[in-house]
Amino acid sequence: MLLGLVIVIALAVTGVWNPFPGVWDWVDRSEPISEPDVSWQQRVGGTPKSVTIVGDTVVVEQRTRTEVRSLATGAPLWERKADWSAVAGGDRDAVVAVGKLLVKGYELLDPTTGAVRRRDGDAVAVWTYRNMLLDARCVAATDCTLSAWDPRGTSPLWTAFLPGVSSGLFADNPGLLGTRRLTAHRIDEAVAGPEAAPPLLGFPVDGRVHVVDTATGRVVQDVEPGRDERLSVVGGRLLRIRAVSVDGSCQYAVSARDPATGQEVWRRSGFNLRTADSAGCAQREDPQGARSVLIGVAPDGREAVLDGYDGRLLLVDAEGEKLLAVDDRYALVRSADKESVIARDLGTGRARWNRPAGAKAGAALTPYAAVLTGDKPNRLVAVDPRTGRELVVLRTSANALAVGPNGMVVGEGREIGYVRFGAGAGAPPPAAPPAGSDGGTGTGSGPGRTGGAPDPEDSCGPKRELCANGNG
Repeated sequence: MLLGLVIVIALAVTGVWNPFPGVWDWVDRSEPISEPDVSWQQRVGGTPKSVTIVGDTVVVEQRTRTEVRSLATGAPLWERKADWSAVAGGDRDAVVAVGKLLVKGYELLDPTTGAVRRRDGDAVAVWTYRNMLLDARCVAATDCTLSAWDPRGTSPLWTAFLPGVSSGLFADNPGLLGTRRLTAHRIDEAVAGPEAAPPLLGFPVDGRVHVVDTATGRVVQDVEPGRDERLSVVGGRLLRIRAVSVDGSCQYAVSARDPATGQEVWRRSGFNLRTADSAGCAQREDPQGARSVLIGVAPDGREAVLDGYDGRLLLVDAEGEKLLAVDDRYALVRSADKESVIARDLGTGRARWNRPAGAKAGAALTPYAAVLTGDKPNRLVAVDPRTGRELVVLRTSANALAVGPNGMVVGEGREIGYVRFGAGAGAPPPAAPPAGSDGGTGTGSGPGRTGGAPDPEDSCGPKRELCANGNG
């Protein structure tokens, strides 16, 4: 054995024959991340912080760098050293913003080539949306400017004055006063990718809230919360959430005001938006919700979904049911017997579909698919949110990292893989049809659609308040 090893080493040193790279490749070979196998699987440089599908690319944010890979093959396209990165824009006008912690400025990179499209050296914070990018720069502690940009624009759409920014507002997408989403085990919080900018944003500055109109840049309100209040900006309204301790329990009241006039437009009492902890009713959290809707507990103890714009009850769960995910179209609810997940329309409460699921099932809603998790055995399932039609079913312990129009990225540790919709359900993935090919019915797939992803529906909100050119 020793003689054979000496001969192999001699052959490798002289370059005649070197088996060691092949042996190492065999030892280092990755096991398939799921069954059925994904379209491609790659090992990235570090554990991903976030993953975003952008057109024909996959943007992988890591702790000290960002790398971009081909959506078709997983092959690396480019990488950049950066402490943070975020994607702004849609499939056709997307950019990747990158920067360093505690260092002013950022760069906007082309997702396909990595070329610099715009560079800024003064901004302290950046917010990225599907239809715009915001940044804030300060010449003094109490003199800051907020600017809005088209994702690939070269001059600001508007600028607004802010009397400083909160000390916690730096790097990419620092928290503003809105809603916090429901989360699920094994589904990344940013699985849906960037969303459109809401009509109003609430910036916390020195204990006050500055409400900014994202269409014009006008600061429409400058409000200081009361001692027992928390302020939040949801669905084009400024919410005042009051929680006081009475006889050992918290009593809640929510009122919504039109920021333009300051007039109260709706009010609800006894509706718990889960902003307070149990110690003295101190409100330390934003209300739960998504887009223009709020999630809370009604006075009778049942979970409910509330329209942030006009205060309507869009859905009230049956006794024992549990909300798993919500957007401004649907809600995914775990049944009272904990044996299935039900998709319901907001506004009517009508059940669209249900499927068996365990007591620990998780769920998330994206524009293209509803993602469900299961354990014992481990599963990741993507279905059409309108019909419940299976898009892909994976036997895997990996996490759902990103969902795009035609597939999703899953990952475990440093391994990531892409699976096309239809591939795990026994059908080949067809070409994606144009938006609206189902005739706008919203009740199923259009003619000839046997696989692939559903078209994203209109997401303007119940009052079309999220669309720049909408009414109201």
